[in-house]
Amino acid sequence: MSDFEYHDGGQRCLGVLELPDPAKFPGPRPGVVAVHEAWGLGAQVQRRVKMLAELGYVALAADIFGDRHIPADPPEAFRIIGDFAANTAALRARAGAAVSALKAHPACDGRIAAIGYCFGGRTVLELARAGNPDVLGVVSFHGALDTVSPAQKGQVTAKVLVCHGAEDELVPHTHLNAFLDEMAAAEADCQTIAYTGAKHSFTNPEAKGELMPTIIHHAATDERSWRAMQAHLAEVFG
Repeated sequence: MSDFEYHDGGQRCLGVLELPDPAKFPGPRPGVVAVHEAWGLGAQVQRRVKMLAELGYVALAADIFGDRHIPADPPEAFRIIGDFAANTAALRARAGAAVSALKAHPACDGRIAAIGYCFGGRTVLELARAGNPDVLGVVSFHGALDTVSPAQKGQVTAKVLVCHGAEDELVPHTHLNAFLDEMAAAEADCQTIAYTGAKHSFTNPEAKGELMPTIIHHAATDERSWRAMQAHLAEVFG
């Protein structure tokens, strides 16, 4: 694992890059951008890029906040992600910078997918909505599904997988239904799985319900959604 600096215009971003074992996975490999939660580029997404590299992917934990900023408290985190949610052009550009940087890395064969957690789920869905030509597929884990910039018909070229906690109070059924309608109207290739028993942050072992009762790990859904992601990426990359 190593620091990986790239830029979105004048903003420095400091991601974390994990490469697969060349003895097991020789030659250039597909790349996966992984986007962090509202709390910044922390242990959760760094753990995931290691897991992605073990699957044979060149994995970059993107730094959406810039300079690897970690919010001081929940109010600051919610302010930052709220600003990005309201400015989808800025969010898409920031995420797109990570995609471009990974695609240019010599270990990457030019094929890119993106996965994201919580705020990161919102982020990768915005890449799909934007029709980013470098992104072949995206996976959202307990991500926000609402947007101020809905996809237009034919615009979503990436294959989409949404892994959603059916009991997530932060992403209510109204948002889920609106998202399904949006994807249908856009004629997107989208799979959406709603896991009963799962709430928000179901992939994060550090989520113990202390901040909010609905922010809590759910081990069975964590494992099942990771398997679903593996099948999706295998399809995306052929």
